[in-house]
Amino acid sequence: MKLRKISDQPSQPATQTLGIKSINRREFLRNSSLMAGGAMLATGISAGMMRKAQAEDAPTAGGDTKEVRTICTHCSVGCGIIAEVKNGVWTGQEPAFDHPFNLGAHCAKGAAVREHGHGERRLKYPTKLVDGKWKKISWDEAINEIGDKLLQIREKSGPDSVYWLGSAKHNNEQAYLFRKMAAMWGTNNLDHQARICHSTTVAGVANTWGYGAMTNSYNDIHNSKAILIIGANSAEAHPVSLQHIMLAKEQNNAPVIVIDPRFTRTAAHADQYLQLRPGTDVPLVWGMLWHIFQNGWEDKEFIRQRVYGMDEIKAEVAKWTPEEVEKVTGVPEAQVKKAAQTMAEHRPGTFIWCMGGTQHTIGNNNTRAYCIFQLALGNMGVSGGGTNIFRGHDNVQGATDLGVLSDTLPGYYGLTAGAWKHWAKVWDLDYDWIKSRFEPSSYEKGKDKEGKEIDVPVMETSGITVSRWIDGVLEDKANIAQKDNIHAMFFWGHAPNSQTRGPEMKTAMEKLEMLVVVDPYPTISAVMHDRTDGVYLLPACTQFETYGSVTASNRSLQWRDKVIEPLFESKPDHTIMYLFAKKLGFDQQMFKHIEVKNGEPVIEDLTREFNRGMWTIGYTAQSPERMKKHQQNWGTFDYTSLKANGGACDGDFYGMPWPCWGTPEMNHPGSPNLYDTSMSVAEGGMPFRANFGVERNGVNLLAEDSYSKGSEITDGYPEFTDELLKKLGWWDDLTAEEKTAAEGKNWKTDLSGGIQRVTIKHGCAPYGNAKARAIVWTFPDPVPIHREPLYTSRRDLVEKYPTYEDRKSFWRLPTRYGSIQAKDYSKDFPIILTSGRLVEYEGGGDETRSNPWLAELQPDMFVELNPRDANNAGVKDGDMVWLEGPEGGKINIKALVTERVAVGVAFTPFHFGGHFQGKDLRAKYPEGADPIVLGEACNTVFTYGYDSVTQMQETKCSLCRITKA
Repeated sequence: MKLRKISDQPSQPATQTLGIKSINRREFLRNSSLMAGGAMLATGISAGMMRKAQAEDAPTAGGDTKEVRTICTHCSVGCGIIAEVKNGVWTGQEPAFDHPFNLGAHCAKGAAVREHGHGERRLKYPTKLVDGKWKKISWDEAINEIGDKLLQIREKSGPDSVYWLGSAKHNNEQAYLFRKMAAMWGTNNLDHQARICHSTTVAGVANTWGYGAMTNSYNDIHNSKAILIIGANSAEAHPVSLQHIMLAKEQNNAPVIVIDPRFTRTAAHADQYLQLRPGTDVPLVWGMLWHIFQNGWEDKEFIRQRVYGMDEIKAEVAKWTPEEVEKVTGVPEAQVKKAAQTMAEHRPGTFIWCMGGTQHTIGNNNTRAYCIFQLALGNMGVSGGGTNIFRGHDNVQGATDLGVLSDTLPGYYGLTAGAWKHWAKVWDLDYDWIKSRFEPSSYEKGKDKEGKEIDVPVMETSGITVSRWIDGVLEDKANIAQKDNIHAMFFWGHAPNSQTRGPEMKTAMEKLEMLVVVDPYPTISAVMHDRTDGVYLLPACTQFETYGSVTASNRSLQWRDKVIEPLFESKPDHTIMYLFAKKLGFDQQMFKHIEVKNGEPVIEDLTREFNRGMWTIGYTAQSPERMKKHQQNWGTFDYTSLKANGGACDGDFYGMPWPCWGTPEMNHPGSPNLYDTSMSVAEGGMPFRANFGVERNGVNLLAEDSYSKGSEITDGYPEFTDELLKKLGWWDDLTAEEKTAAEGKNWKTDLSGGIQRVTIKHGCAPYGNAKARAIVWTFPDPVPIHREPLYTSRRDLVEKYPTYEDRKSFWRLPTRYGSIQAKDYSKDFPIILTSGRLVEYEGGGDETRSNPWLAELQPDMFVELNPRDANNAGVKDGDMVWLEGPEGGKINIKALVTERVAVGVAFTPFHFGGHFQGKDLRAKYPEGADPIVLGEACNTVFTYGYDSVTQMQETKCSLCRITKA
């Protein structure tokens, strides 16, 4: 049955596109004319599901039942949910049929979120570990005891001895407040899940063309003529995204190419499937480009106008002949050529990736190679093209944007003195007071503008990453670039089983003076160690018991309303932050312009505060009022373009995807597709960002003969400053007040927004108009190259494609590379081990494994291994096996014998925890807070290995051996 081509219709709201008004599910089901045909397929609802739903005898939404609009708390698609609440109880849930992202579709996790809100296995009250037993305590006791210990550690070892691990599960306002809290405490030792999922994406993509985010959107895939997916299993990790992919496949006859070591549920939908050896992404992408360059399929004019350094890429690609590509990747030449030709002949094509490409020691090389591939074909800045980077958690994009990272302040301002002074001004605080909160010594060297070596203050140096907090505890103090080791650790909405080197993590947890877990669920932080004291569990609310904004993968900001009041003794995260700030003595500074009502900071005040400061990425115009207006008018936005067609939000793109320039009063609509010059900047278009200078080695870095529609500068130009406005004669377009604020400032430090307003008035992008750069001269590998994994089974390739040399100090810590790769582990551990997601569970899995509706779907941790490997090990399907790694970790799990994985490759999911190296830890959980399903964590076995730029952990390519238990 063929779907109607939605994008061919005039710009229509999502529900109007399908010929229906904005209605709820029950009204929808009663309309029998919609029970079949394109409308049903487009929503992702099967006929069987529809009949079952219609048979329900549920109450209508009248009387004392109210409907609350919220957003799913799982992956980054950002699906809309209608919660039905009666007398304060969440009684029912509907997929939002008029929501522009999911249009009534849900995955298993999304359909079960009500249980997350009312889950009986949550933490119900604060507890602490005393003599190996969990003891209930009050909130006052918890805050006072933890606070006193923090202040004691600060006095003895300095502020950097406390690690603040934040969360992609916080809403934007809470994430912003968390980053601000770390600054008030005086440390850059903070991070969140993005470090171990997409930090290599952010670094690689931002250093190619300016912003490190998804360039287009799930919905824009409807316009793609070809879809290339590498290292992403959309059908399981982002199920609703598949309806967008399949829509393009159906209406455009768009071929789908899947590149993955494992034949996934996504690969089952592919027209072409390429099974590569884990860790060989760069050779495969270069192999496709080899055919593109050989046949002259590249977009030469696009490259001339908008790309710097492609000739150096061609020189590297020339080394990757079909024979070498097949030798290294294992993919036959015919498949590589066919994939390249398909992408060349079906433009625009989109390139999708996820953690299969990012979680490597050369993850930044992989992500840059993906970008270069799209640049070569001219697939950037066009609808249906772009790099559609699927983020994992519901607000991992927002938490990253808001600066919950070791190396930046909100808005990616970095940690320079200028960045700190900008935020000091936003916060209305004295810069010297903030500086006084940090350790005064210097442990790192840098260079000034003249190239002279200088001491860099701790305040301006990147902190220890979450991927390496273990080493912050265990490493010899003399080898760490800070005053002392880490002595206290906050796990604030983070599951430790999502991190590698499990046995060492257990040791680190036991060495800490204090471990604090803030979460709706205890996570395995409560049980994987053998501590008998010094552990606190604090019950945070779910996101359904608070409200605020959340940023989807496509950069759209969505507003959530509170569904229910906090259950048990749980508190909202921002309330807990306020309690700690008050105890630690900086609440007056932290909440100087944020109202606190009955102990809870006002969310809207937090939104407006980050609106005042985040000019770099355009988080300034999405006021609470505008976001709430979008939330109440879901059905007026077009399903493909995301543009409102009439109504209260007419002309806006849904969620005002950043950059949404200027102040809310400017009413910028948001930017649906980054770097699209076919639209004016005022309409949401833009060129590539001028972030790397204007010239290098005598070569122009600015765009040539390319500019946004309506631009008064018809060529490349640098970023805008007060001086540039004066030179252009545009200074007098500013008001008197704007001139005062803009004097001596640039487009990202002018708090009035005047420079952005005037620049856009003249059709220009505030950040300039440059070429994307195919080479990044500040990275270890300026041109992306292949390097064999540290633990490789291909010893024959190590000499030709070696890893890096060990580094003495990298993000405050020594980092090993060559010293690991020098030893051959492949004889004792011959099987490549990789990992990934399941559709039933999310992240570390504590929340979803505690949900009875999901737990019954996948009760066992398992390993997929090829029949040949199973036969050689004497293992049959369903047997219990020991899976052991070269660093001593081992796990006892079930065998799933399948040809989904190649010979010599094994796959495990990473959502399990609660068992440790064969031992069941259920008895160690607080009573009633143990997840329904427990299992071994695969990261007990995954080994050392970190990206050369970001410290991303290696979880896609290690070694193991499998024996029958």
